[in-house]
Amino acid sequence: MPEESGRKGWLASLPNDSVAKTLVVAIGLCLVCSVIVSATAVALKPLQERNAALARKIQILKVADLMEEGGDVDALFSQVETRIVDFDTGQFTDAVDPETYNQHKASEDPATSIRVPPEQDIANIQRRARYAPIYLVREGDEIETIILPIHGYGLWSTMYGFLALAGDGRTVKGITFYEDGETPGLGGEINNPRWQARWEGKQVYDETGEARLRVIKGSPTAGSPEAVYQVDGLSGATLTANGVSFTIRYWMGDEAFGPFLAWLREEGGLS
Repeated sequence: MPEESGRKGWLASLPNDSVAKTLVVAIGLCLVCSVIVSATAVALKPLQERNAALARKIQILKVADLMEEGGDVDALFSQVETRIVDFDTGQFTDAVDPETYNQHKASEDPATSIRVPPEQDIANIQRRARYAPIYLVREGDEIETIILPIHGYGLWSTMYGFLALAGDGRTVKGITFYEDGETPGLGGEINNPRWQARWEGKQVYDETGEARLRVIKGSPTAGSPEAVYQVDGLSGATLTANGVSFTIRYWMGDEAFGPFLAWLREEGGLS
């Protein structure tokens, strides 16, 4: 106690403009603030994760055209079947729980992901998780909509989104991006509903099974046989548009969902 009293007396005896006193007070304040911020972050993390999961459900419902204004998200999402795809086999797997699996975290762990070879990494993702969640909407026993998670690098950021395909596994029903850091008004137009609507009805694959869908400069030529594989460009955002094109080509290609969609068609799961 005398020693503690002496220390307090020493600090109190210093002039207010003393460098030593200023440093002690500043460091003490920083420590207190750090503890408060850390404790708050830890306490809020579960809430943030729940909000992020809710936001993804909303995006899935929107791209599947199932979202209803004022509707209960969880109730609406009960129409959606979540399955896990194994990229090694191109088929469904029960190796992980679809309710808790996090593809983004898995892609960062070498134990649950693979390094994408540079010559194949057109989407610039560097690593790809071994499994991916996909979302199905059925009409009776037939698959009506397939929602696939996609991500790839644009100009400034990795763009995370969902691509919805019709029951044939080829025709686009919708696209949405739920996380990106592209330039507002330019590359950020990937979030514009008017631009996203231009994807509807486009074809991912040609008659040979090659993934052809891409964003072009300008607009598709009316009546051109290529127009069905082309989406209007983004003015002033060529690199973002290229990033979207490469993202689609990678995830719909042989290294990702291509073999899965082919298997699903062969198994009679697609119309």
